[in-house]
Amino acid sequence: MRIAVVADGEGGGRLRELDGASPVGPTRRVDDLVAEIREVETGSPEPPRWVWACTEDFYPELVRAGVRVSRCHDVEHTEALLLGHAARHYEPHSLGAAWARLRDLPVPDDPVRPLGEGTAAQPALFEADRSTLPPGTDRLEALVEVHRDQGERIGELLAPDRFSLLVAVESAGALAAVEMSHDGLPWRPDEHDRILTEVLGPRPTGGGRPRVLADLAERIGEAVGHDVNPDSPAQVMRAMAWIGHPVESTRSWVLERVDHPVVPLLLRYKELARLYSANGWTWLDTWVRELKTEGDGPRLGRFRPDYVIGGVVSGRWATRGGGALQIPKAVRGAVRSDPGWVLVRADAGQLEPRVLAALSHDDALASAAAEEDLYASLADQVGGDRERAKIGLLAAMYGQTSGDAAPLLATMRRLYPRALDHVDAAARTGEGGGIVRSWLGRTSPPPRGWAATIAGPDADRRRRAHGRFTRNFVVQATAAEWALVLLAALRQELREHLSNMPEGGGIVFFVHDEVVLHVPEELAEETVRAVRRAESRTREILFGDSPVRFPLELSVTDRYDRP
Repeated sequence: MRIAVVADGEGGGRLRELDGASPVGPTRRVDDLVAEIREVETGSPEPPRWVWACTEDFYPELVRAGVRVSRCHDVEHTEALLLGHAARHYEPHSLGAAWARLRDLPVPDDPVRPLGEGTAAQPALFEADRSTLPPGTDRLEALVEVHRDQGERIGELLAPDRFSLLVAVESAGALAAVEMSHDGLPWRPDEHDRILTEVLGPRPTGGGRPRVLADLAERIGEAVGHDVNPDSPAQVMRAMAWIGHPVESTRSWVLERVDHPVVPLLLRYKELARLYSANGWTWLDTWVRELKTEGDGPRLGRFRPDYVIGGVVSGRWATRGGGALQIPKAVRGAVRSDPGWVLVRADAGQLEPRVLAALSHDDALASAAAEEDLYASLADQVGGDRERAKIGLLAAMYGQTSGDAAPLLATMRRLYPRALDHVDAAARTGEGGGIVRSWLGRTSPPPRGWAATIAGPDADRRRRAHGRFTRNFVVQATAAEWALVLLAALRQELREHLSNMPEGGGIVFFVHDEVVLHVPEELAEETVRAVRRAESRTREILFGDSPVRFPLELSVTDRYDRP
């Protein structure tokens, strides 16, 4: 059963049951939408799939009220996937845009979502009206009509079952993102402050540099012979020219080629300045909400990222501020479980090579991927050197043909012809300006301005660049799908087998191929079993009886920087 639902902005809303995509019975009005959805979710032996315009706008209010739904159909995400499949990636995909296309009306632009505000974000009563529907349009009728049209379009695809799975797990990912943002990654503000103070010196006042950065800036000036602002690339480049070592940029790899005493100082400054600007005290104040604690216990906090589902064309996630997908090693020691709780970390190592083995049906590569360490299994084929095996396989996926990769790539072509043919075919399609698809049907965007590109003076380079993009897209996008299926399966496992999980426990962090759960210590073993079951279900759902394994490195720990 499916239920289409819209809110009225005053706590109530309207619902319409659907049989597939067809309405069943009359529209129901309710005064308390939270209570109604809670009752349906808890009172049904098989909860429905909720159909709404946008999870990001609708679901947070339910989660704040303690309601977690099992499934949904996110119209906005589905429209984006369908447009992408038709190579129309850049067209608006809101409910209003989809409805306008159905009615042959002018299509409105998608609303611009603001950058995440961190701890200053204010809760709203259900969604703001971001649907861009014309005034007076019945939102529930428009929602039902667009949902029906999306079902018909999916049914017309060559692989509708796979694409339906993609729609389902993309929507499940949207649910998980809201839940993770609400629960937050456990973070110790006092530990973060200690780390920063140890590395940078005491927190500066009055807008000055931290002491360690100030000392480095002074030493840089002394090494050059005059004051230099290390934060200014232009000044650094002039200084390098002044000392007889002109450089074309201030990138680290460019500076590392220069033999001069100032270079180590500049590189250290760049490293620490990055930490200060990206994850310093201002970041801590903005993104970590401190919890109320009693007594003299540790200061507990929560980092609540603002996730963007499918924020990258390959399906990988992004964030609006906060840098959740790039937590540097220097501050990971601040990620610690609450007293009496633990972190359960699940990391899918070697994910993309394993995906390639399953995608290409290359028996030899699949045999290697049936082992715990794929690269070690390949090593025997390339002289027993695991690192060389790794370089060769990554070169195949990323299109690297120079340096040490060239002879290894030839070996890979001989040993794993079907795997190499798979990515080579994707590269040729890209070099011709075409599109490629992931296992479930996520589609690469066509190159913009292709006619001008192939007429330009560097046409061959641009063709090859797009070929490298499509070569990796088929693997990376499918790896992103594997992670989404895992996330969806894990949500179900926790719901079905760990119903005793206290509020705030469960999945709290997700980045590409890693999931982190925060659970009471007494539930750790049961949680590990749930993760293993989810991994097994993910492999079966995506690739059936493929011999390829996708082992998860599991650890139970009290802090993120330790196994």
